[in-house]
Amino acid sequence: MSNIPAAAAERLLRNAGAERVSIKAAKLFAEILEDMATEIAQGAVTLADHAGRNTVKASDVKLAKNM
Repeated sequence: MSNIPAAAAERLLRNAGAERVSIKAAKLFAEILEDMATEIAQGAVTLADHAGRNTVKASDVKLAKNM
């Protein structure tokens, strides 16, 4: 189960142009988003740690997104 609400995932899909979104699709999309976000978060934490910081900065997140 994802921490991202299915309604939020559905809204993202609708904003991308979907006219209708099944609940299964919204839930799966939320799970995939959470997996991707977790990978980015872990990368950002690693970058901050490597820089000797306890604080994750926006630049860490931006760099981690492109890793």
